[in-house]
Amino acid sequence: MTKIRVYQLAKELNISSKELINQLHQLEINVNSHMSTVEDEEVTVIKDLLSVDNKQEINDNSSKKDNENKNNESKQHSNKDPKEKEKKSNKNKKRNNSSKIGEKNMTKTNDKQNKDESSESKNENVKQIEIGQKVVVNDLAEKIKVNANQLIGKLIGLGVMASINQEIDFDTASIIAEEFGFKVKQIQEEEDKDDFNLDFEDAQRDLVFRPPVVTVMGHVDHGKTSLLDSIRETEVTTSEAGGITQHIGASTVNINNKKIVFLDTPGHEAFTSMRARGAEVTDIAILVVAADDGVMPQTIEAINHAKAADVPIIVAINKIDKPDANPDRVLQGLTEHGLIPEEWGGSTICVPVSAITKAGIDELLEMILLVAEMEELKANPNRKTKGVIIEAKLDKGRGSVATVLVQKGTLNVGDAVIAGTAYGKIRAMFDDKGKKVRKALPSTPVEILGLSTVPDAGEILYSVESDKRAREIAEDRKEKFRDKQIKSNQKVSLEDLFDKISQGEVKDLNIIIKADVSGSIEAVKQSLEKLSNEEVRVKPIHGGVGAITDTDIMLASASNAIIIGFNVRPTSSAMVSAQTEKVDVRTYRIIYKAIEDIEAAIKGMLAPEFKEVILGRAEVRETFKIPNVGIIAGVYIKEGKVTKKCSVRLLRDNIVVHEGQISSLKRFKDDVKEINTGFEGGIGIENYNDVKTGDVMEVYIIEEVER
Repeated sequence: MTKIRVYQLAKELNISSKELINQLHQLEINVNSHMSTVEDEEVTVIKDLLSVDNKQEINDNSSKKDNENKNNESKQHSNKDPKEKEKKSNKNKKRNNSSKIGEKNMTKTNDKQNKDESSESKNENVKQIEIGQKVVVNDLAEKIKVNANQLIGKLIGLGVMASINQEIDFDTASIIAEEFGFKVKQIQEEEDKDDFNLDFEDAQRDLVFRPPVVTVMGHVDHGKTSLLDSIRETEVTTSEAGGITQHIGASTVNINNKKIVFLDTPGHEAFTSMRARGAEVTDIAILVVAADDGVMPQTIEAINHAKAADVPIIVAINKIDKPDANPDRVLQGLTEHGLIPEEWGGSTICVPVSAITKAGIDELLEMILLVAEMEELKANPNRKTKGVIIEAKLDKGRGSVATVLVQKGTLNVGDAVIAGTAYGKIRAMFDDKGKKVRKALPSTPVEILGLSTVPDAGEILYSVESDKRAREIAEDRKEKFRDKQIKSNQKVSLEDLFDKISQGEVKDLNIIIKADVSGSIEAVKQSLEKLSNEEVRVKPIHGGVGAITDTDIMLASASNAIIIGFNVRPTSSAMVSAQTEKVDVRTYRIIYKAIEDIEAAIKGMLAPEFKEVILGRAEVRETFKIPNVGIIAGVYIKEGKVTKKCSVRLLRDNIVVHEGQISSLKRFKDDVKEINTGFEGGIGIENYNDVKTGDVMEVYIIEEVER
């Protein structure tokens, strides 16, 4: 017996795969997806059923036409007596006017009552003021009509040292205001859900199908850009530095009169950093895995990033033309990370391809269109534009140049637009081939000129009614951004975890685990998952071997996660990123200590212990053996400073090798108390001699945390 796949049968019957799957379920034929197979007997039943349905539709259409003809005849008959219609309408008008007069009289009396009530309430609450959770001292003085110096004197009496421009909390402000005879009411400050209501939901009837936006991800040198070259028939790789993609590019490909938009990213960092800014751009993720290399660390990271974004994944097993290619090993590796291929009874589409011979490319494109069809991607082209900035730069000749992916509406030359704090009128637009275009429909990438400044990648672009309106929004956003920087919006941390759980803000506690060996990761994952309870679910979203990097910080920022490291440390740039993104990074040497901390944080019993303050980092340039002393490391201070009364952590490839105390600190032959950035010196570690050239010494002190 021959079998046929669901999507192939849908093509024959000229209907969508989704419609066919619904028909099959009604006939009690079990199919899981568009890749499922159907037998010959079932195919004949479906075809017969559809032919009967078509006949019924024809009969229904003919009956509709008869009804329309009858309606037209009745309309013609009603048009014969216009005088009678006028009489009836005049009578109705009189009735409506009389009812309106009655309503007006009623509203007048109600307004009088409301005015009386409001005047009474005003007299009662003359000495009531409203403030937020915090208030500036000068503003409070103005509200309660007293001299600011007099107010500061009262604050000093309460033991609060605050200047005229400093903020005080609500409780302190209410105590002070009550002393001056004022009652204080707290205003519930609500964040704007939608900035200036520039975006809105479209009615279902206005939505039409749009092309899918596909992001290509995977490990370095697995052939992401080469695969795109063979699809686009271009030579992008030759123009890139060292044959590696250095920027995000967007391009459109036409297949059987259907469009697919490809985003070629430098891995998953850009994919996640855009998501961290709230830009959900990608519809489908293509995971490129080399058949001769298998699943690699960056492949695992790409899988976790795509899963965190809840995006359908299609696996392209590349380089199948190589003699040592082993696709089965790739499939085995994918199953270990939750991607079970369809051939093995799962739902992940895996397509063997070759960027060199172009084998399997057509099948890959067909699968992309199929997944897009199942996702039912739609947008309204007849509305104000909403898009996402994919990349932006400052060009000497053209000014601010931004690549925009239009998501909703149609972008036209001459439109006034706003993207973050950048605004302007679109002077010119270019498509991915560099040709000038006048308009861009949904899922179309275009390069635009005319913005006032360079916007950040991931910013949402909106079209507005005028250039003046765009300028107003930009100025307002700048003020809000300054306020946010002052207030510093915090991410989830272990310290405030219990409070957020109590307020219902946290249901899933996302955790990223980095360790020196893979065995530790699995052990920690299982232990942490057991800590889940009815109020909060502990969810490890990513685990990896090696140092904590910028990629981990961006994923944590996008997913609101906490990073836990075992015997590993964050890189210098990752430390800076963690401070900027307000990500809680915790490092441990003992597994159970991390489990205890998280368990205590969930129960609200996390003890305020001590925090570690990194003073500086030094690179070992040379080692010297001193008799009766041991090994002294000749170091160059790269960051901060090194002091003698500090603890030191020895790192080898960002993995902790030893922790101890500094026994000696020398500058040339002299003993010194500290050495600053840019200087060289000698460091001896207490009872430890296994120091090698290239090691990094991280110097720190322990400070008590004030609660």
